[in-house]
Amino acid sequence: MARKNKAAKASSQALAPSPETISRRGWKVIGGGASLVVLGFAVLTRADPFGRNWAASLCPFLILGGYALMGLGIFVPEKAAEAASSAASPSPVFSQKRA
Repeated sequence: MARKNKAAKASSQALAPSPETISRRGWKVIGGGASLVVLGFAVLTRADPFGRNWAASLCPFLILGGYALMGLGIFVPEKAAEAASSAASPSPVFSQKRA
């Protein structure tokens, strides 16, 4: 009976997803992508209605590239040096003693 409980705990812990958040570097990439989308829409205002000038050729790449950067920003990992320093020092929220 004890073996089944240990095996059940081990399998449930292995299947539980770890609560990860978007890294600081990821937020910077998302911000860059958002600014690229805004720039793309600003360039779109200069486009020729027939799509025969430089703005009409450039704005789809800016807009779609910005959205792609925003999507990639979700998966950008933390730098190794930053992750090691943040793992070594506990966050201030957890260092306070509860009364």
